[in-house]
Amino acid sequence: MKNELAVAALERGTVIDHIPSSAVFKAVKILGLENTPHAVTIGCNLASSKLGNKGIIKVADMEFDDTTINRIALIAPTAVINIIRDYHVVEKHPVALPDTIVGIVRCANPKCITNNEPMATKFDVVAREPHTIIRCRYCNHSVAGDQAKIL
Repeated sequence: MKNELAVAALERGTVIDHIPSSAVFKAVKILGLENTPHAVTIGCNLASSKLGNKGIIKVADMEFDDTTINRIALIAPTAVINIIRDYHVVEKHPVALPDTIVGIVRCANPKCITNNEPMATKFDVVAREPHTIIRCRYCNHSVAGDQAKIL
């Protein structure tokens, strides 16, 4: 007997695939999907030959700009974006980590000005391989990307 995942096909929208399972709900938060009026399908701990297990997010009737979608690259560097139109994938590309990450990550340094004043955090990517390292632009505190505290 063949096992299949029964999820309705999208006529139009975005599918974000190959998300590490541990990052799926962080990605939902970063993308602001908790309050969207669009239909959202979230799959977690699905079998994956690349990752062992993976997550997937499908958002109907919505396409994200690159700036928005690349925000998840910090927590899901393996993610792949699929743009769907008329039930077909018309565009497919991996996420790309921007050089600067604004307003996504909380600085772990309690003395950082961003934890004491109403201002957006800014982190610069200082290493990408073998592990992502980001550094606070205000206090120079560094943290591994997968350990970053999402706002």
